Amino acid sequence: MRFQDKGVVVTGAGGGIGRAVCLEFAKEGAVVAACDVDIAMAERTVEAVAKEGGRAHPFALDVTNPDAVANGMAAAKQQIGGLDVLVNNAGVREIVPVLELSYEEWSRVINVNITGVFLCAQAFAREVIAAGGTGAIVNLASTLGVMASPNRAAYTASKHAVTGLTKEMAMEFGEKGIRVNAVGPGVIRTPMTERYFQSEDYAETIRSIHALNRWGEPPEVAKAIAYLASDDASFVTGTTLLVDGGWTAGKKL
Repeated sequence: MRFQDKGVVVTGAGGGIGRAVCLEFAKEGAVVAACDVDIAMAERTVEAVAKEGGRAHPFALDVTNPDAVANGMAAAKQQIGGLDVLVNNAGVREIVPVLELSYEEWSRVINVNITGVFLCAQAFAREVIAAGGTGAIVNLASTLGVMASPNRAAYTASKHAVTGLTKEMAMEFGEKGIRVNAVGPGVIRTPMTERYFQSEDYAETIRSIHALNRWGEPPEVAKAIAYLASDDASFVTGTTLLVDGGWTAGKKL
Protein backbone atom coordinates (compact mmCIF):
# COMPACT_ATOMS: atom_id res chain seq x y z
CA MET A 1 0.00 0.00 0.00
CA ARG A 2 1.40 3.37 -1.04
CA PHE A 3 0.31 5.27 2.09
CA GLN A 4 0.71 2.70 4.85
CA ASP A 5 0.58 4.56 8.19
CA LYS A 6 0.95 7.95 6.48
CA GLY A 7 -0.92 10.93 7.92
CA VAL A 8 -3.29 12.49 5.39
CA VAL A 9 -5.34 15.65 5.95
CA VAL A 10 -8.37 16.19 3.71
CA THR A 11 -10.45 19.38 3.81
CA GLY A 12 -14.03 19.45 2.63
CA ALA A 13 -14.14 15.78 3.58
CA GLY A 14 -17.85 15.62 4.35
CA GLY A 15 -19.05 14.41 0.97
CA GLY A 16 -18.52 14.19 -2.77
CA ILE A 17 -14.91 14.24 -3.90
CA GLY A 18 -13.65 14.83 -0.34
CA ARG A 19 -15.28 11.67 0.99
CA ALA A 20 -14.00 9.67 -1.98
CA VAL A 21 -10.49 10.98 -1.30
CA CYS A 22 -10.67 9.87 2.33
CA LEU A 23 -11.84 6.42 1.29
CA GLU A 24 -9.10 6.11 -1.33
CA PHE A 25 -6.25 7.06 1.00
CA ALA A 26 -7.60 4.90 3.83
CA LYS A 27 -7.84 1.97 1.44
CA GLU A 28 -4.13 2.42 0.78
CA GLY A 29 -3.26 2.32 4.46
CA ALA A 30 -3.29 5.99 5.47
CA VAL A 31 -4.61 7.46 8.70
CA VAL A 32 -6.93 10.23 7.58
CA ALA A 33 -7.92 13.50 9.22
CA ALA A 34 -11.35 14.13 7.69
CA CYS A 35 -11.90 17.88 8.06
CA ASP A 36 -15.10 19.73 7.29
CA VAL A 37 -16.84 22.88 8.46
CA ASP A 38 -19.79 20.55 9.22
CA ILE A 39 -18.54 18.11 11.86
CA ALA A 40 -21.56 15.84 11.39
CA MET A 41 -20.63 15.36 7.74
CA ALA A 42 -17.00 14.68 8.70
CA GLU A 43 -18.23 12.05 11.16
CA ARG A 44 -20.28 10.36 8.43
CA THR A 45 -17.16 10.17 6.28
CA VAL A 46 -15.24 8.62 9.15
CA GLU A 47 -18.02 6.07 9.55
CA ALA A 48 -17.80 5.26 5.83
CA VAL A 49 -14.04 4.80 6.11
CA ALA A 50 -14.40 2.55 9.17
CA LYS A 51 -17.01 0.47 7.37
CA GLU A 52 -14.39 -0.23 4.70
CA GLY A 53 -11.83 -1.20 7.33
CA GLY A 54 -9.88 2.07 7.21
CA ARG A 55 -8.72 4.57 9.81
CA ALA A 56 -9.95 8.17 10.00
CA HIS A 57 -10.72 10.87 12.56
CA PRO A 58 -13.22 13.73 12.20
CA PHE A 59 -12.25 17.37 12.65
CA ALA A 60 -14.39 20.52 12.49
CA LEU A 61 -12.47 23.05 10.40
CA ASP A 62 -13.27 26.44 8.92
CA VAL A 63 -10.53 26.83 6.31
CA THR A 64 -11.02 30.62 6.20
CA ASN A 65 -10.06 31.09 9.86
CA PRO A 66 -6.26 31.40 10.26
CA ASP A 67 -6.21 30.44 13.95
CA ALA A 68 -8.56 27.50 13.43
CA VAL A 69 -6.41 26.25 10.55
CA ALA A 70 -3.14 26.48 12.50
CA ASN A 71 -4.65 24.84 15.58
CA GLY A 72 -6.47 22.24 13.52
CA MET A 73 -3.34 21.22 11.62
CA ALA A 74 -1.41 20.82 14.86
CA ALA A 75 -4.25 18.77 16.37
CA ALA A 76 -4.49 16.59 13.27
CA LYS A 77 -0.76 15.97 13.38
CA GLN A 78 -1.02 14.73 16.94
CA GLN A 79 -4.13 12.63 16.32
CA ILE A 80 -2.98 10.85 13.14
CA GLY A 81 0.68 10.51 14.08
CA GLY A 82 2.26 12.95 11.63
CA LEU A 83 1.60 14.93 8.48
CA ASP A 84 2.55 13.49 5.10
CA VAL A 85 -0.17 14.60 2.69
CA LEU A 86 -2.60 17.53 2.49
CA VAL A 87 -5.54 17.52 0.09
CA ASN A 88 -7.08 20.98 -0.18
CA ASN A 89 -10.54 19.97 -1.32
CA ALA A 90 -12.86 22.42 0.50
CA GLY A 91 -14.68 24.57 -2.01
CA VAL A 92 -17.87 26.44 -2.83
CA ARG A 93 -19.26 28.09 -5.93
CA GLU A 94 -21.79 30.61 -7.14
CA ILE A 95 -23.97 30.68 -10.24
CA VAL A 96 -24.62 34.40 -10.71
CA PRO A 97 -23.96 36.80 -13.62
CA VAL A 98 -21.06 39.19 -13.01
CA LEU A 99 -23.36 42.22 -13.01
CA GLU A 100 -25.49 40.68 -10.26
CA LEU A 101 -22.71 39.16 -8.15
CA SER A 102 -22.64 40.70 -4.68
CA TYR A 103 -19.47 41.55 -2.84
CA GLU A 104 -20.53 39.20 -0.05
CA GLU A 105 -20.91 36.23 -2.41
CA TRP A 106 -17.68 37.08 -4.23
CA SER A 107 -15.84 37.21 -0.90
CA ARG A 108 -17.36 33.94 0.33
CA VAL A 109 -16.18 32.01 -2.72
CA ILE A 110 -12.74 33.63 -2.81
CA ASN A 111 -12.21 33.11 0.93
CA VAL A 112 -12.99 29.40 0.85
CA ASN A 113 -11.53 28.47 -2.53
CA ILE A 114 -8.21 30.31 -2.51
CA THR A 115 -7.59 31.84 0.93
CA GLY A 116 -8.48 28.48 2.47
CA VAL A 117 -5.99 26.71 0.19
CA PHE A 118 -3.29 29.21 1.15
CA LEU A 119 -3.91 28.97 4.89
CA CYS A 120 -4.06 25.17 4.98
CA ALA A 121 -1.01 24.72 2.77
CA GLN A 122 0.97 27.25 4.81
CA ALA A 123 0.06 25.59 8.12
CA PHE A 124 0.78 22.11 6.75
CA ALA A 125 4.16 23.14 5.32
CA ARG A 126 5.17 24.86 8.54
CA GLU A 127 4.43 21.69 10.52
CA VAL A 128 6.25 19.43 8.06
CA ILE A 129 9.32 21.65 7.81
CA ALA A 130 9.52 22.10 11.60
CA ALA A 131 9.49 18.31 11.98
CA GLY A 132 12.24 17.93 9.37
CA GLY A 133 10.00 15.79 7.19
CA THR A 134 8.80 15.71 3.59
CA GLY A 135 5.31 15.85 2.19
CA ALA A 136 2.91 16.38 -0.68
CA ILE A 137 0.09 18.85 -1.20
CA VAL A 138 -2.67 18.37 -3.76
CA ASN A 139 -5.00 21.32 -4.39
CA LEU A 140 -8.42 21.11 -6.01
CA ALA A 141 -8.52 23.38 -9.02
CA SER A 142 -11.00 22.82 -11.86
CA THR A 143 -11.33 22.94 -15.59
CA LEU A 144 -12.38 26.50 -14.74
CA GLY A 145 -8.83 27.00 -13.52
CA VAL A 146 -7.71 26.98 -17.16
CA MET A 147 -10.83 28.24 -18.96
CA ALA A 148 -14.08 30.05 -18.13
CA SER A 149 -17.82 29.47 -18.01
CA PRO A 150 -20.64 32.03 -17.75
CA ASN A 151 -22.06 33.06 -14.37
CA ARG A 152 -19.12 31.79 -12.33
CA ALA A 153 -16.82 34.79 -12.02
CA ALA A 154 -15.73 34.22 -8.43
CA TYR A 155 -15.38 30.47 -8.86
CA THR A 156 -13.40 30.82 -12.10
CA ALA A 157 -11.17 33.51 -10.61
CA SER A 158 -10.54 31.42 -7.50
CA LYS A 159 -9.68 28.28 -9.45
CA HIS A 160 -7.32 30.16 -11.76
CA ALA A 161 -5.71 31.45 -8.57
CA VAL A 162 -5.37 27.89 -7.26
CA THR A 163 -3.39 26.86 -10.35
CA GLY A 164 -1.11 29.86 -9.91
CA LEU A 165 -0.65 29.37 -6.19
CA THR A 166 0.15 25.71 -6.82
CA LYS A 167 3.06 26.74 -9.06
CA GLU A 168 4.27 29.35 -6.58
CA MET A 169 4.25 26.96 -3.64
CA ALA A 170 5.93 24.26 -5.72
CA MET A 171 8.76 26.70 -6.41
CA GLU A 172 9.15 27.70 -2.77
CA PHE A 173 8.59 24.33 -1.10
CA GLY A 174 10.49 22.07 -3.51
CA GLU A 175 13.89 22.40 -1.88
CA LYS A 176 12.22 21.80 1.48
CA GLY A 177 10.99 18.38 0.39
CA ILE A 178 7.34 19.24 -0.26
CA ARG A 179 5.77 18.68 -3.66
CA VAL A 180 2.70 20.73 -4.61
CA ASN A 181 0.32 19.82 -7.43
CA ALA A 182 -3.34 20.31 -8.34
CA VAL A 183 -6.10 18.43 -10.09
CA GLY A 184 -8.64 20.06 -12.37
CA PRO A 185 -11.84 17.99 -12.47
CA GLY A 186 -14.43 18.28 -15.20
CA VAL A 187 -18.07 17.84 -14.25
CA ILE A 188 -18.14 15.31 -11.42
CA ARG A 189 -21.45 14.04 -10.09
CA THR A 190 -21.53 15.08 -6.44
CA PRO A 191 -24.14 16.56 -4.08
CA MET A 192 -22.94 20.03 -5.15
CA THR A 193 -23.58 19.31 -8.85
CA GLU A 194 -26.61 17.02 -8.50
CA ARG A 195 -28.96 19.72 -9.75
CA TYR A 196 -27.33 19.41 -13.18
CA PHE A 197 -28.59 15.86 -13.56
CA GLN A 198 -32.27 16.40 -12.76
CA SER A 199 -33.05 17.29 -16.39
CA GLU A 200 -32.24 14.68 -19.03
CA ASP A 201 -31.66 17.46 -21.58
CA TYR A 202 -29.11 19.15 -19.34
CA ALA A 203 -27.50 15.83 -18.48
CA GLU A 204 -27.11 15.18 -22.21
CA THR A 205 -25.46 18.59 -22.59
CA ILE A 206 -22.98 17.63 -19.89
CA ARG A 207 -22.21 14.39 -21.70
CA SER A 208 -21.69 16.26 -24.95
CA ILE A 209 -19.01 18.65 -23.65
CA HIS A 210 -16.76 15.77 -22.60
CA ALA A 211 -14.78 13.84 -25.20
CA LEU A 212 -15.58 10.63 -23.31
CA ASN A 213 -19.29 11.48 -23.62
CA ARG A 214 -19.96 11.14 -19.89
CA TRP A 215 -19.45 12.96 -16.62
CA GLY A 216 -16.97 11.86 -13.97
CA GLU A 217 -17.42 10.17 -10.61
CA PRO A 218 -15.65 11.15 -7.34
CA PRO A 219 -13.46 8.01 -7.12
CA GLU A 220 -11.91 8.87 -10.50
CA VAL A 221 -10.69 12.20 -9.11
CA ALA A 222 -9.60 10.57 -5.86
CA LYS A 223 -7.37 8.12 -7.71
CA ALA A 224 -5.67 10.98 -9.58
CA ILE A 225 -5.10 12.82 -6.29
CA ALA A 226 -3.61 9.70 -4.71
CA TYR A 227 -1.24 9.37 -7.66
CA LEU A 228 0.00 12.96 -7.30
CA ALA A 229 0.48 12.50 -3.56
CA SER A 230 2.33 9.20 -3.94
CA ASP A 231 5.95 8.34 -4.66
CA ASP A 232 4.79 7.32 -8.14
CA ALA A 233 4.79 11.08 -8.82
CA SER A 234 8.11 11.73 -7.07
CA PHE A 235 9.37 14.02 -9.87
CA VAL A 236 6.05 15.80 -10.43
CA THR A 237 5.48 19.22 -8.87
CA GLY A 238 3.88 22.50 -9.89
CA THR A 239 1.48 20.91 -12.34
CA THR A 240 -2.30 20.79 -12.68
CA LEU A 241 -3.57 17.40 -13.84
CA LEU A 242 -6.87 17.80 -15.66
CA VAL A 243 -9.24 14.97 -14.81
CA ASP A 244 -11.92 16.14 -17.18
CA GLY A 245 -12.86 13.42 -19.64
CA GLY A 246 -11.50 15.54 -22.46
CA TRP A 247 -13.60 18.64 -21.73
CA THR A 248 -10.67 20.98 -22.35
CA ALA A 249 -9.30 18.97 -25.30
CA GLY A 250 -11.52 20.85 -27.73
CA LYS A 251 -15.08 21.49 -28.83
CA LYS A 252 -17.20 19.05 -30.75
CA LEU A 253 -18.53 20.71 -33.90
